Amino acid sequence: MRGTVRKISIPRRLVADLMHASRGVPFVSLRRTLEIGPLIEARTASAQPPGWAAIFAKAFALVAREEPVLRRLYLKWPWPHFYELPRSVAFVAVARKEDGEDCVLPQKVSAADERPLAEVDELIRHAKTAPVDEVPAFRKILRATHLPLPLRRLVWMAGLNFGRQRANYFGNVGITSVAAFGAGELHALSPGPYIVTYGTVSADRMIDVVIRWDHRVSDAALIARTLSRLEQVLNTAIRAELLSHRHVSEPKPVRAVAT
Repeated sequence: MRGTVRKISIPRRLVADLMHASRGVPFVSLRRTLEIGPLIEARTASAQPPGWAAIFAKAFALVAREEPVLRRLYLKWPWPHFYELPRSVAFVAVARKEDGEDCVLPQKVSAADERPLAEVDELIRHAKTAPVDEVPAFRKILRATHLPLPLRRLVWMAGLNFGRQRANYFGNVGITSVAAFGAGELHALSPGPYIVTYGTVSADRMIDVVIRWDHRVSDAALIARTLSRLEQVLNTAIRAELLSHRHVSEPKPVRAVAT
């Protein structure tokens, strides 16, 4: 059958490079249903509710502040070793349309635990709508993607195996989801070491969360604790921030004064 030869676009080339970099990572997955009723109430009451990607990016960073292993990378050069980041760096998968084609690009969110939730949310929303050249994380990764294949392989090899560059290009956790397009459990790939995905919120205020991790870096017991701690952080620290913001935003009631 005679078909049509089509050029691989730059965004699709990026995904191909990412899949090449992800091969050989010994990923293991753990899914757990979290009860997030208190968080739902606070988010519903918010005048400008943050997106779920921002919520999970900050919640994971808060848990990673307590668990250094969640900030640990596995590197191969110059010998196999771990490299521990001083703070969590998330890369959020942002769905966009470029030149009429659906694509996904990674937005960098550094130290989400040290930023207001509204600021984390704005970083992600900006990446969804701003021109590609105005998003530094997009510019950086796409600049490498324009290179010829041999040079791209060298750039990716260096980026994956030097701790400082690994943090700059890939961070320690990826945040991705298809919840905006309906229910479904996503098992994504990345160079690791951690990927967090989440589903839709059910009527009984539950949400399915999947963590995939590089088994060379950590074991299932840590991830089970991380999911439990995530549930706690979502319903306490994140909820409290949403409520405090609501209280600041609401005007104080005016009391009638008798004359």
